[in-house]
Amino acid sequence: MISYNPKEWFSFIFRIHKADTVRKLFPLMIGIAAYSGLVAYLEMEYWMLSDESHVRNVTVMHTMLGFVISLLLVFRTNTAYDRWWEGRKIWGALVNNSRNLALKIAVMIDDKEDKAIMRQLIPAYANVLSSHLKNQDIKHELFEDAILAPDHYNHKPNQIAKTIMAKVNELYKDGKITGDQLIVLNAEVQSLTDICGACERIKNTPIPYSYSAFIKKFIFFYVMTLPFGYVFQLGYYVIPVVVFIFYVLASLELIAEEIEDPFGTDPNDLPLDQIASNIKKNVEELIY
Repeated sequence: MISYNPKEWFSFIFRIHKADTVRKLFPLMIGIAAYSGLVAYLEMEYWMLSDESHVRNVTVMHTMLGFVISLLLVFRTNTAYDRWWEGRKIWGALVNNSRNLALKIAVMIDDKEDKAIMRQLIPAYANVLSSHLKNQDIKHELFEDAILAPDHYNHKPNQIAKTIMAKVNELYKDGKITGDQLIVLNAEVQSLTDICGACERIKNTPIPYSYSAFIKKFIFFYVMTLPFGYVFQLGYYVIPVVVFIFYVLASLELIAEEIEDPFGTDPNDLPLDQIASNIKKNVEELIY
């Protein structure tokens, strides 16, 4: 995730970073410019259509459809941002639940060896969940042979949660915690699995295909018909105008596509590794 100062907005105009949509759309923008120039040449130089031609009435269609496409893009970006913000709230809950679990472990357990195991397992869950959501290989340094062998399981976060629960149950059987304390810790461990399921729901449920495909087709045909009507008012200036309109509309769609899956590795995705690192620091401060 890109860190920035929102108050220094003027500097954004001249700043180009790897997340800028200009980089991704530049080849298409060149193609749109060439297409617009060709249409302008054909209408003004080759066919010599007059300003009274019926072709100029295409602008009426653009005026009516412009409102429709703006509503579609607003809904699209709002839906994508809602998914991004929900993902951030879920990981915020993971931070709080990890702290709560660490607090209770630190107070309820006296054995240093047991505390050392929990000090390793709780932050390991956040690290493994981050890699799991990014479809990355799990780092073996997160595990000890006595705790978990990760190669034998497909769903690594479940195995971490299972190991935490097994350890809590072992503490109960050994008489190191009471039945009431077991119930309290069980609720905290259960919350970890609930958070994992919520993240997987966002990741595995994209925007419906028909809706996403319709917006792309709408933008394409809207932009492709722009030069036919506006060439009579703008002449060859229609080229930069159409390219700019395409850039704005397509950029909104690209931004929505990027943030609707907030658990990836794109520049605007959530900083999961940083959040997991903060969880590790918090847990190590609480359990010692």
